Amino acid sequence: MSKVSAEQLGNEPIGKLLIKQAVPASIGILVMSLNVLVDSIFVGNWIGSIAIAAINVVLPVSFFIGALGMAIGIGGSSIISRALGSNDHKKAVKTFGNQIALTLLVTVAMVFLGLYYTDSLIPAFGGKGAIFEPAKVYYTIVLYGVPFLALCMMGNTVIRAEGKPKFAMNAMIIPSVGNLLMDYVFIYVFDWGMEGAAWATTIGYILCFAYILYFFLSQNSELKLNWSHLGFNGAILKEIGALGFVTLSRQAVVSVIYLLMNNILFNLGGEAMVAVYAIIGRMLMFALFPVFGVTQGFLPIAGFNYGAQKFDRVKESISTAIKYAAILATIVFIGLMIFPTEIAGLFLSSRPDISAEELAMNTFVLEHTPMAMRLVFAATPIIALQLIGAAYFQAIGKAVPALLLTLSRQGFFFIPLILILPTYLGELGVWISFPIADVLATLVTGYFLRKEVRKTLVVPRDLQKDAQ
Repeated sequence: MSKVSAEQLGNEPIGKLLIKQAVPASIGILVMSLNVLVDSIFVGNWIGSIAIAAINVVLPVSFFIGALGMAIGIGGSSIISRALGSNDHKKAVKTFGNQIALTLLVTVAMVFLGLYYTDSLIPAFGGKGAIFEPAKVYYTIVLYGVPFLALCMMGNTVIRAEGKPKFAMNAMIIPSVGNLLMDYVFIYVFDWGMEGAAWATTIGYILCFAYILYFFLSQNSELKLNWSHLGFNGAILKEIGALGFVTLSRQAVVSVIYLLMNNILFNLGGEAMVAVYAIIGRMLMFALFPVFGVTQGFLPIAGFNYGAQKFDRVKESISTAIKYAAILATIVFIGLMIFPTEIAGLFLSSRPDISAEELAMNTFVLEHTPMAMRLVFAATPIIALQLIGAAYFQAIGKAVPALLLTLSRQGFFFIPLILILPTYLGELGVWISFPIADVLATLVTGYFLRKEVRKTLVVPRDLQKDAQ
């Protein structure tokens, strides 16, 4: 796979460049998603369905803290991409130093709070009944590794902003493979149960951190730091915060959705219904990996060329990214519509010695998951426009519209829908909330993206020639 430098982001053909950026990002996201997927399959087969539900309860807490690193990373990487595009290397390095210091400060503080409120947070996120104890075991161990996860998420976005997608891909592959190997050793060989699953996840985070640290300490990175770069700069922190708040808000909304969904579904069908959502949630992370890969590949291209005032290339990157992502989303959609029962069956234990209680739970999950999966992914072919449109505003540093469009699907539309529709339609109301929110958010994003492109991506002909 060819190496991409920051300068190439402004010169290579957009289609070729997007493939170079998106393929490594997609592979990295695929491996991370497969990690979550296979991890859940291992847990379901080797520990039980209740363990999948327990992990689903813990995910929003650990992911939120990890998302702090991603938010700081994406916010700062937007600055870095534009700074490199305008040849301001000093600002790029200072921004990276501030990202590191801020990530450490915020995530360590969050871990302390998370440990202090353990017994309150787990039930609040749906860890009730038989789910509570395994969830607590998993949560306590994984939380210690979450600062490493946050640093990984932050560092990975910076690597991609430098135009080094292959290294960013490796940073996602290494911990995922390590986690799965540790799953086999700790759960299957040592029979450590939930503790084994938690330690496997934590070790994966540490492996990721070790690789990213190697990248920035070696000659591969253009951003060479000294201690002075770690000192906070108010203007840079403000911009990181404004842009990163988009990502953080999105993850905060995801955590709220997990809280609401786990509690609503527990009231509708107990632990088994939470297990259904756990499988759906894994597929939401896994199935759309190529679409998310295109989105991640699009960000530095749009940001760099916007900073370099190459607006024709920015417009081309938008249309090309939407086209590629829409094709991939449609392929995913077809697969999910055809094979939902087979997918659900992968997560359920087929051991002959399972208890009657677990057998009944597995039967319930297998009966309810296929219909739910088809409804949840019903609008998948059109989501490319929503994801690329929201990402564009983030790439060019316009935090407010990026925030509003990012929150439109899950915050402004989905949450009200799941609070209203299940009251009248029960379980069906939960699942149809997903495609309705997708359609509404796509329509809104399409309108504002079209308006923004017409307004800002126009420059005088002579200036356009100079930029090229």
